[in-house]
Amino acid sequence: MKLTEIPSPPPVYLGIEAGATKCVAILAESFKHCLSRLELAEPGNLRLLSDAQLRDLLGRIARQVPRPAAVGIGMAGALNEGDRERIRQAAASIWPGIPCWAGHDLETALAAAGDVTHSPIPIRVIVISGTGASCYGQLAGGGEVLTGGWGHLLGDGGSGYDIAMRGMQAVFRALDLTGKWPNLGQRLLLKLELDSPAALVAWVGSADKPAIAALAVEMFAAAAARDPIAKEILSEAAVHVAGHALACARRLARKGKSVEFMLTGSVLQKQPGFARQVGQEIRAGWPDAEVKLLQREGAWGAVELARRQPAMPQLAQPTAAAAAVAGVATADEWIPRSNGLSPTEQRHPLSRKLDRMSVAAAIRLMLGEDASLPTALLKEQRKIARAVELIVTALRGGGRLIYVGAGTSGRLAALDAYECPPTFSVAPETVQAIVAGGEQAMHGAREDAEDDFAGGAEALRQRGVSSKDVVIGIAASGRTPFVWGALQAARDVGAPTVLVCFNPNLVFGRGRQPTLVIAPAIGPEVLTGSTRLKAGTATKLLLNLFTTLAMVQLGKVVENLMVDVYPTNAKLRERAIRIVQELSGVPFPTAAAALELHEWSIQQALPSLKK
Repeated sequence: MKLTEIPSPPPVYLGIEAGATKCVAILAESFKHCLSRLELAEPGNLRLLSDAQLRDLLGRIARQVPRPAAVGIGMAGALNEGDRERIRQAAASIWPGIPCWAGHDLETALAAAGDVTHSPIPIRVIVISGTGASCYGQLAGGGEVLTGGWGHLLGDGGSGYDIAMRGMQAVFRALDLTGKWPNLGQRLLLKLELDSPAALVAWVGSADKPAIAALAVEMFAAAAARDPIAKEILSEAAVHVAGHALACARRLARKGKSVEFMLTGSVLQKQPGFARQVGQEIRAGWPDAEVKLLQREGAWGAVELARRQPAMPQLAQPTAAAAAVAGVATADEWIPRSNGLSPTEQRHPLSRKLDRMSVAAAIRLMLGEDASLPTALLKEQRKIARAVELIVTALRGGGRLIYVGAGTSGRLAALDAYECPPTFSVAPETVQAIVAGGEQAMHGAREDAEDDFAGGAEALRQRGVSSKDVVIGIAASGRTPFVWGALQAARDVGAPTVLVCFNPNLVFGRGRQPTLVIAPAIGPEVLTGSTRLKAGTATKLLLNLFTTLAMVQLGKVVENLMVDVYPTNAKLRERAIRIVQELSGVPFPTAAAALELHEWSIQQALPSLKK
C-alpha cells in the first residue's frame, strides 16, 4: 500500500501596525492572502506604553491567532535601535523562538506599497496625515529619511489633531476680534453637545489627542459648506503636509529625479479633496513627482517584513479546539445559538403597512406595543428581584455594578450609571457602564464595535473586575460578541453575571450560561430590527428597577424620598429642604439651616434635628 504524503500547510505571518489611535493585526499566508484581521481601538504609540503595557498589547493579539512563522511589528514612536530592541524583547516574551522584525509604522506603510527595489521609480516617500503626521523616504539602494512625527506638542503639522486644534484656536480668535461666535464654532459645539465657548475650553483641557483629532471631520465638513475659516486652515495644512514631503524628497535626491509619493493616514485616505490639494502642492514643488494613495493599510507592510525573516514551521490555523487547548476563549464557544430568528429581527404582523398608515393609527399601534411591556416584564419578576439581590450584595461588599452594552443598550446603560451619583450620592465608580466603541459610541454610531468579542473582554479587565462585582450584559438579541466577551471575562474572575435580552429562544453551551438570564418575550419591533423602540424602552424600565430598588435596599431612600440626593443646584437644594421638612416636621428655615450646617447632607441633617 502506497502512502500519500500530505503536504504541510503554508507558513503564516503576523503583521502588526500600532498607530496613534488604533492597532491593526493581519494574519496572512502571503502578501495577498489574508486569513484574519484584528483591530483594537486603542493607541499603540511606543512612547506612551510601559514595557508591561506593551507585552499586554501583544499578548492580547497573540491569544487570538495561532503561532506564526514570523512577526512584523511597526509602532508609532519607535525612533531608534533602542526602541526596536524594546519591541523585539516584548515580542520574544509572547512568541518565544519566533523571528521578529521591529520598527516604526512609517516603515510598515512603505513596505505596504511594495518593494522599492523592484519599483520603476527607485525613490519613494510615504506621506502620513492621520491623528499625527510625518513623512518617511527610502532609496532603493539604501538610505532613509524621516521628517515630522515628533508628537502633537512639537510637530504633527497638517495632522487631524493640528487641523482641529487650529480650528478651535481660530474660532476663539474670531470671538476676540469681532465679539461674535463664528459658524465654525457653532458647528464644533453641536458636534460635542456643548452649550457655550466656555464649555469648549473645559472640554479641550480634558480631551486626549485622538478625541481632538476626531474633530478634523467637522473642519472638512465646514470647508465643504464654504466656511472661510475652515477653508483657510485646510489650505495651510495641505501646504504643511506637502512641505514635509518635499523636504524628505530633497534629502534623498536632487530635483529632476523621479520620486513616488504615497499618501496614507486617515485624513488623506478619507478626505479625497484634501489629498488632491496635497498632491498639487507636491507636484508644484517637485515636477517629476508621481503621487498616489496607498492602497493597502500598513499592517500589510508588517506582514511583508515578517515574511522576509527566516521562516519557522507553521502550525495549523486557529480552531476552537486549538484555542481551548491553549486556554483561550473564543466567541464561538461562548455566544449562544438561537432557535430561530430572534424576535428583535422578526417582522411585526400589525405594522406591515406602516408606510401607509395614518399618523394617528401609527401612534395607537406604537403606544399599544409599549403598553404591553410591563406585562411581559412582570413575568420575569422573580429573576428581576434576583438581579436586585445580586447588585445589593455586590455594593454592600465593596463591589461595583458594571453594565456592558453596544449601541442603544450601551447608551441606556450609561444614562442609568450617570444618574446614580447625583440621585443616590454614590461614587462615580460604583455604577459603571462599558459601551462598545467607547466615548465615540456615545455621540455617534459605532456599530462595528459590537462584533469585538476580545474587545469586550479586555474592556472589562481594564476596569479591574473582581468577584466582588456584578456584571450585567445588555444585548437585545442576546448574541452581541462584545457583551459576551465581557461576560466571559467576568466569569473568569468569579463575578456574578446577568444577561438582559429580548430573545427567549437562546440555547447556551454547557457551562456557558450566565448566573442569571432575564429574557422577556416582548415580541417584534414595530419597525423591524429597530431595538431603540420596544427593546430600548424595556431596557430602560429594567435598569430603573435594578438601581432604584437596589438603592432602596441599601438605605438611600426613606419612605419614597431620596435622602441621599446630592443637591448641586437651586432646584435640588429646595427639594432637600422639603425632604427634611417632611421627615422631621420642622419649618423651612430650620431645615435649611440644618442642611447648610451639614453641607447639604440630608442623612446628617435629620439626626441633628431629632436631637
